[in-house]
Amino acid sequence: QRAHSNPHSDHDIEYPRTPAEMDWKKLYGDYAEGKQVEFADVGCGYGGLLMKLSPMFPEVLMVGLEIRVKEKIKALRLRSADTGGFRNVACLRSNAMKYLPNYFYKHQLSKIFFLFPDPHFKNKKHKWRIITPGLLAEYAYVLRPGGWFNLSLSPRGLFKKKRRRNRIEYSALHLAHHIPILLRYLLL
Repeated sequence: QRAHSNPHSDHDIEYPRTPAEMDWKKLYGDYAEGKQVEFADVGCGYGGLLMKLSPMFPEVLMVGLEIRVKEKIKALRLRSADTGGFRNVACLRSNAMKYLPNYFYKHQLSKIFFLFPDPHFKNKKHKWRIITPGLLAEYAYVLRPGGWFNLSLSPRGLFKKKRRRNRIEYSALHLAHHIPILLRYLLL
């Protein structure tokens, strides 16, 4: 399996045309009854963050969006089926750069996480970045007023470089949403 997946190519990914078409019961079963997904981890990898958050927020539906195929969350849920663990966590193979508004209603999410996104340093690869002015407007659309936009970057040198280059992008998110947004930088 490749380490990276081209976010601009057409993958064989099924996605809803609108949030109303998204059947969350397929992922969460009856646990989704009367609930909406509130947390999204974009680029979730193997779902480590969601596995940590699941017992902390047992009543909150959480979804990981990953462009590459992953099976860890399904395996963890099966392994803990007798205890009912991880019922509130699911993972979708999806391209968040293209289809995020197809899954979530306006202001649906209370938290959205981006942990260590690939910085794509080369100029010709900047279009592959998950944090861009255009995409920030989409994240602001699905994030509810008072919601948290969590961006974790590493290493320290990358943070300084991205902060300098993307100062306008972060301001664009704040202005697009007209609310204070928490931008949390995890420096390792």
